[in-house]
Amino acid sequence: MTDNSSSLLDRSRTVAGPGYNRWLVPPAALAIHLAIGQAYAFSVFNKPLGALISGDVDKPASDDWTPLQIGVTFSIAIVLLGLSAAVFGKWLERVGPRKAMLAASLCFGGGFLIGALGVHLHNLWLLYFGYGFVGGIGLGIGYISPVSTLIKWFPDRKGVATGMAIMGFGGGAMIGSPLANNLMNHFKASAPMGVAPTFIVMGLIYLVFMQFGVWTIRVPADDWKPAGYVPSTEHNDLITTANVSADNAIKTPQFWLLWVVLLCNVTAGIGVLETASPLIQETFSDSAMGPGKGVTAAAAAGFVGLLSLFNLLGRFFWSSASDKLGRKVAYAIYFGLGMVLYALIPTLGHNLQLTLFVAVACVIISMYGGGFATAPAYLSDLFGKYQVGAIHGRLLTAWSTAGVLGPLIVHYLSNSRKAQGLSGAAAYQTVFYTMAGLLVVGFIANIVVTAVNERYYEKGPVTIEPGAH
Repeated sequence: MTDNSSSLLDRSRTVAGPGYNRWLVPPAALAIHLAIGQAYAFSVFNKPLGALISGDVDKPASDDWTPLQIGVTFSIAIVLLGLSAAVFGKWLERVGPRKAMLAASLCFGGGFLIGALGVHLHNLWLLYFGYGFVGGIGLGIGYISPVSTLIKWFPDRKGVATGMAIMGFGGGAMIGSPLANNLMNHFKASAPMGVAPTFIVMGLIYLVFMQFGVWTIRVPADDWKPAGYVPSTEHNDLITTANVSADNAIKTPQFWLLWVVLLCNVTAGIGVLETASPLIQETFSDSAMGPGKGVTAAAAAGFVGLLSLFNLLGRFFWSSASDKLGRKVAYAIYFGLGMVLYALIPTLGHNLQLTLFVAVACVIISMYGGGFATAPAYLSDLFGKYQVGAIHGRLLTAWSTAGVLGPLIVHYLSNSRKAQGLSGAAAYQTVFYTMAGLLVVGFIANIVVTAVNERYYEKGPVTIEPGAH
């Protein structure tokens, strides 16, 4: 097949020419991550989906879906995010980001449309298949598609580059949540709770919005490098100038240590995100603070929004800082400072120190986001940029695991304490102490990371396979 007959989707058609401005690439990445980041706002559908038959979120009918049944939808999506990122990572490196981004947009948008049919028919399995399975595949492919491309464009600023894209995923809920609420209110008169038409409109909006990223993404030529850039490992013996394939990377202890690092960081972060609203309301209630002085449901929603903002900002701030600090030092901060702050949360709640409580939670969540955004740069340091997208995809199975493990730990420990008659901060005390313990494990795993042994390096020069076949 010649270049003249190659498809517009082939990687060969996305290689940038001489003089291309690399700062045009981050907006393309953001278009994908801002869209798929809607997943963080799925909880906005929880109550409406649980009242499709009764029409009253406070009085669900016996045939309405339960909160647990609805919550499984999000869990499926997160599990499929990790699995699809792992399965399709090498395919992405071969065909290039344009084809992968298009596949992600079709799956993510299509997942909404299939989910809409499930809502309309009140078929839970169709909702699981649509938003959970198909949409989850879109999440996984979309999450990793821009990352390896950005690392190739910004070898001198890997943390800044990946932070810009993954920041978008953290901020997607800030767009998706009000969009969903406004659409459901608009369609409420024409469909049960307005959910099905909202799914349709959102699916189409995201499908179209993601096309900006699909058609504007560019990859650098294999021999391209920033003007004046000279790879250096002078200040960090973890950074390699060699390359390790995805298949060899998973044979190294470094990969599995980073898998544990991400698992601990994400599981602990979910501990805060899962409990944020009920924890602050139950801890700083009217009975504890005084009549009319407790945290209301609206104020708790504002607290959750504030955490989303710090999740977003932390992804860019901490990953950018890691360019100066080094990835290992950055994670040492996430875990070292994090374990202290997690252990402090119950005490601040017990002493009714609301302002400090909110401030500490915001710092914790900023480092949770930072851990996500720093991971691809850490992988590139250790394994090179050859198949970093595929390696990152396999690492994200830790996220899938944490997405199941985190809520299980939180619900089991908090419900056990509540069954003992404890409430407020006391009910969540073991949750936060357990998460602090997890951070100790992550801290140790990060500390023992060393440079990858040369026997895993690719021999001779490496090039990415062309997309045209």
